Amino acid sequence: MAAVGRPRDPVIDLARFFCLVLVVVSHTMMVSPVLHPDGTVTTENTLMQQHWFEPVLWVFQVMPLFFVLGGITGLESWRRLRARGGSGVDYAQLRLLRLIRPATALLASMFVGLWAASLFGVHPEVVQLVATGAGMPLWFLAAYLATQLSVPLLARLHGRAPWLTLAGLVAAVITLDSLRGAFPLLASVNMLFVWCAVQQFGFFIADGIFAGRSRGWFVGLIAGSNLLLGLVTGIGVYSGNMIVDLNPPNFCMLLLGLSQAATLQLLRPALAWAAGVRWIAWVVAVAGRRSMTVYLWHLPMLAAMSGLVLLTDFPKPAAGTAEWWWARPLVLLGVLLLLLPVLLLFGRLEERPTAASHARGRTHVAVVTAGVVVFIPVVDAALNGLTVTLLGGGAACFALAVLLLGRVPADVLPPVPGASEVPLPEPGLRANLDS
Repeated sequence: MAAVGRPRDPVIDLARFFCLVLVVVSHTMMVSPVLHPDGTVTTENTLMQQHWFEPVLWVFQVMPLFFVLGGITGLESWRRLRARGGSGVDYAQLRLLRLIRPATALLASMFVGLWAASLFGVHPEVVQLVATGAGMPLWFLAAYLATQLSVPLLARLHGRAPWLTLAGLVAAVITLDSLRGAFPLLASVNMLFVWCAVQQFGFFIADGIFAGRSRGWFVGLIAGSNLLLGLVTGIGVYSGNMIVDLNPPNFCMLLLGLSQAATLQLLRPALAWAAGVRWIAWVVAVAGRRSMTVYLWHLPMLAAMSGLVLLTDFPKPAAGTAEWWWARPLVLLGVLLLLLPVLLLFGRLEERPTAASHARGRTHVAVVTAGVVVFIPVVDAALNGLTVTLLGGGAACFALAVLLLGRVPADVLPPVPGASEVPLPEPGLRANLDS
C-alpha cells in the first residue's frame, strides 16, 4: 500500500501536461468546418484523411495514458482519504465537485452564448457546429468521472486480488466487444470496462508492482502489446485507426494503455530529470492548476473561432492544402488567446472548495442523487447528440448537483497520527484532471 503521506510525483504531473498539450495541438489540426452554398455546415477531420496519420496515432493516441495517470493518483488519493477517516461517499463528493464545477460553467456559458447567437440570426448550422464542439470534451469527462467514482470499489478488489480483478475487467471488455455486432449498445457499456481496466494499470504502478523491473522487461512489454495490437487489427478484428477504436473504446485501447503504462515506467528516469528543471516545473505547476478548464474549453473556443470565420470574408484555405497547414500555428495561437479570459473567469472553479471546520459532508442520498443528476444529460448527449436545448438542461442538472454536494470540508476528517498533514491534493503541483 502506498504511504499515506507520500508527496505528489512530479513525473505524473509532467506526463499529464504533455498529454494535455498534445490533445490541444492535435485538435487544432483536425477541425476544418466547411460552409456549403446551400447554407449547411460540415466538419472535416483533416488529419483523418491523411494516409500517414493512422500509424502515427499508435504513438500519439494518449487518451489511455490519462486513465493510467488517473489510476495512480486516484488510488493514492483514496488511500490518503481513507486513512484520515474518510469514506467512499466523501471520495465521491470530492471527485464530483472537482470535475463538475468547471463543466457547469462551460455548459451554462455555451447555452447562453448559443441561445443569444440564435436570437441574433446566426445560421442554425453554425450554432450546431459550436454546440457539437462543446460536447466533444464531455465524453471524456463522463468516462473519467465514472472510472474515478469506481476507485473505492476497485481499490478494495485490487487489494484482495489485483491480477484477478484485472483479468475480470479484461474478460468483460473482450466479451462486450464480441457481442457488440449483435447488440450495438453494448459498445457504449465498454466505455466503463475499458477505462476501468486501463485505470488498473495505474493501480499496479502506484503499488510498485512494476518497480525494479529492467529496461528490457519494459521494452518487451511495449513490444508485446503492440505486436498483439498489430495482430488484432491486421486480421480485421478491430480497425487499425485508433480514433475509430476510441469511439467507443475497445480492446485496442486496453493494449495501448498497457503499452503507455510501460513506456511511462521506462522513461521515468528521464521524465524525473526533466520535471526537476526549474522552468519546466514552473510551467507544469501553472498549467496543472487550470488543466480541466483548458481541456473543457479548448474545443468550444476552436469551434467558436471557426464559426466566426465562416461568417466573415476571412480567407478559408481548403483543408489539407499547404495554406491550410501553414495556418495551423495561427489557429493554435488564436485558441490560446481565447482561452486566457476563460481561465481568468472560470479557472478558480478547479480549486478545492473548502468549508469551516465544523462543516459536515453530505449524506449518501445527496451524493448519489448528484451523481445520477450529472449522468442524465451526459447519457442523453451520448445517445442523441448535443443540442443547445440539452446544453441548457445539462447546465441546470450540473448546477443542481453542485448544490446537492455542497462544499467539501477541508479539515473535518481527523488526521492519522504520523500521517502527513498536507491536504489532498498538495497545492504546489495541483493537476485537476487527477487530483
